[in-house]
Amino acid sequence: MASAFQERKLKGMFAAFDADGDGYLREKDFTALVARWSRLPGVEPGTELRAQVENLLMGWWATLLEVGDADGDGGVDMAELLRLVDTLPAMIAEVTATADTLFDAVDANGDGRISREEHRRLVETWNGQAVDMDGVFEQLDLDGDGHLSREEFALLWRQFWISDDPAEPGNWLCGRIPA
Repeated sequence: MASAFQERKLKGMFAAFDADGDGYLREKDFTALVARWSRLPGVEPGTELRAQVENLLMGWWATLLEVGDADGDGGVDMAELLRLVDTLPAMIAEVTATADTLFDAVDANGDGRISREEHRRLVETWNGQAVDMDGVFEQLDLDGDGHLSREEFALLWRQFWISDDPAEPGNWLCGRIPA
């Protein structure tokens, strides 16, 4: 069962995914998420990366619906999302593959690193709006070089989705943790 900490940190992601704010995740919310990601440089419609991002996000929607939609109503509430989170430790390969695709989508200049600004773009793309990022990147930059490598990003991504340890830096990957 997801911990109280996991629920708290994922509330912000749930709200970001819930495009119409009705308290349920539905296919149209994930379609809206794909559209937000498609505004990133290199992820425009018609590109291979756009197809990868769409397949990834819609694949997670299908998994969420299968695992989380216990009542079969075609919508997933926060409690049902947490059911999927409970299964993620057994899905490390899938979680890491997600990180790889999103890394490629966010690495706008293709230098193999995510800069502070590229990370901000990631968080704002997830959230669909500007967010306060003061002090967040410093929590994530494990080696202090001013960038996130693909390996750092994958570790942080796994921590965000799987960890219930508030001390792990990956919990900050998608922005500030809600109080």
